[in-house]
Amino acid sequence: MAKLVLIRHGQSEWNLKNLFTGWVDVNLSEQGVEEAKEAGRKLKAEGLEFDQAYTSVLTRAIKTLHFALEESDQLWIPEQKSWRLNERHYGDLQGQNKAAAAEKWGDEQVHIWRRSYDVLPPAQPEDAEFSIAGERRYADLDPKTVPNAENLKITLERVLPFWQDEIAPKLREGKNVIIAAHGNSLRALTKYLENISDEDILNLEMATGEPVVYDLDTDLNVTNKKILEK
Repeated sequence: MAKLVLIRHGQSEWNLKNLFTGWVDVNLSEQGVEEAKEAGRKLKAEGLEFDQAYTSVLTRAIKTLHFALEESDQLWIPEQKSWRLNERHYGDLQGQNKAAAAEKWGDEQVHIWRRSYDVLPPAQPEDAEFSIAGERRYADLDPKTVPNAENLKITLERVLPFWQDEIAPKLREGKNVIIAAHGNSLRALTKYLENISDEDILNLEMATGEPVVYDLDTDLNVTNKKILEK
């Protein structure tokens, strides 16, 4: 039986400012650093040991992983980064204050963009202030693969290939895996793991810096779930 741990990154500087972040690369806040370290202390207290770590290519998730592993004396384990674990791309909302966006488009419309499973936000123009066009970390990707807006459905569609090709085989070998990523990429993965309906997934929240521990059988069915709450 393998163990899988999911951790949403600690509070980021833009979480603190109430901004839509998505693929914009921002750092952890001071609180976020402490949340990541506390996650590591909880993992150590639970006696959880890992064989493989995965994270996105965004700083807030990478640092969360490193702080958590350092606190649990496991900074040395193999680690793989992938853009497929990035946060959902919020399109033209990225960089905007959430309250200001609600004033511009209306509370109901912004709520639909944020929480619906398959409704897309407005696409981000290539010349937008926070566009990722030209970023070296994405230089090797097919431009058609890089999104300019995503909903949770599309996020799941790009997370799943990485899960199936890279993560699931490790778990089937009985390896323990930790993934530090983002609220929506982890919500998408949780939907898949727990077979949550399109309607019910809207109510799932992932707290920052709070490890979610799964026991999985050899077919990767969830046999137990435990949240190491703050």
